[in-house]
Amino acid sequence: MLSHERRESLGIVTSRPLTELLACPGPLEQRLGAASQRRDYPAGALLFSQDQECDGLYLLLTGEFTRSAQRREKRLSLGVLHAGGLVELAGVLGDGRHNYSLSAATDAAALVFPMGTLLHAFLEYPPLRMHLLEELGREVSRAYGAVYQPRKTRIRHIEAVSVGYPTSNLS
Repeated sequence: MLSHERRESLGIVTSRPLTELLACPGPLEQRLGAASQRRDYPAGALLFSQDQECDGLYLLLTGEFTRSAQRREKRLSLGVLHAGGLVELAGVLGDGRHNYSLSAATDAAALVFPMGTLLHAFLEYPPLRMHLLEELGREVSRAYGAVYQPRKTRIRHIEAVSVGYPTSNLS
């Protein structure tokens, strides 16, 4: 396992451009584009609910979105997503169910690539699934980095308080 310092020296894991993620032979690319659907959402609208069957891959076009999940009888906020994000890689590549709920925080729009079309594309051109799996791995890595550093800082703060050290210099 890599130490935190080693992970930092490797640089920030960045997402890939959509054109690279969805790159496939011309006719298949055209079918994916033709099957995609633009959906507009007013502020407060629910795009999908946790555990609901996944209807496709979402490209967030405009607005802000909030993610939340129900875990152990508690509702957890999973943060805000902005235009440009690709949403539901895990649902499309996994068991076909949403792992969280997504709502529009502002008036918003998304482009949806339907699940059926994606599944046919995966069969016809397997590297497409691999591109998306790689992006899912990068997404997990980014999320881990976002959670790991704040947790490490909290632990240092708790340890310092328990032994009576001032905490103003901790980072």
